[in-house]
Amino acid sequence: MNTALWILQVLLAAVFLAHGLMYLMPPAAIRKTMGEMPFPAGFFRFIGVAEILAAFGLILPGWTGILPWLTLLAASGLVIVVGGAVVLHLSRREISEVFVTATLLVLAALVAYMRWFVIPL
Repeated sequence: MNTALWILQVLLAAVFLAHGLMYLMPPAAIRKTMGEMPFPAGFFRFIGVAEILAAFGLILPGWTGILPWLTLLAASGLVIVVGGAVVLHLSRREISEVFVTATLLVLAALVAYMRWFVIPL
């Protein structure tokens, strides 16, 4: 079970690292879409940095054994960020994006729950 949880953490870290980098260095098509949203550019940079830090937080504390409780905080922070993304996509009626972000929300919540109650690092 611990191995499956580690695999999930690595996959989530890869997804959020890629997404965070995309928010920090968006291609032209993404930049246009971001410009249509009611948020300032600094908000997207903040979310990008938060996702990158959370990606490292999912892996490094357990791998190094230093402050392993940070993995729980990283997963919990992702639940908050992705929950906001689900609400945003619902308000824009982007149904396919809702399913993807809701899946990521459930997986991040699963990591947080499992690392807190079932298999602590």
